Amino acid sequence: MSSNLQNLYRQVIMDHYKNPRNKGLVDDGTYHDVQLKNPTCGDDVTIQIKVADDHIVDIRHEGIGCAICCSSASVMSETLVDKNLEQAAMITNNFYEIVKGEDIDADLDEDEMGDAFVYSGVSQFPARIKCATIAWKAFEQAVDEVSFK
Repeated sequence: MSSNLQNLYRQVIMDHYKNPRNKGLVDDGTYHDVQLKNPTCGDDVTIQIKVADDHIVDIRHEGIGCAICCSSASVMSETLVDKNLEQAAMITNNFYEIVKGEDIDADLDEDEMGDAFVYSGVSQFPARIKCATIAWKAFEQAVDEVSFK
């Protein structure tokens, strides 16, 4: 990866960290939330989702942690909102491949990944993969819990 691309990716991560999108939880009874913690590094994130007719209507997040963790929650909240559950699952799986440095599903439109590509450099730091994926794991768990209600 070129140094210009690395710098751009760092800028996007820092923008989402300093100016998080969809931050703050809603307490109106229509959301489902899941909290996950990474005791190794101290990341602690709560993801809140609202699902209607198999579509992600809203995603909120709150938490503390490193720039990768917090910015990833922001990116995830923008990337997965307004997707149906199948699309969200495909995007999430592709995100996991991105952070591991693997190729993504060729059937996926790259625009659907939003800013998620900026985490491709995380593969060079295996200990940070959990930081990048904790919000996405919480999202998956929330969807699973909503689906089984």
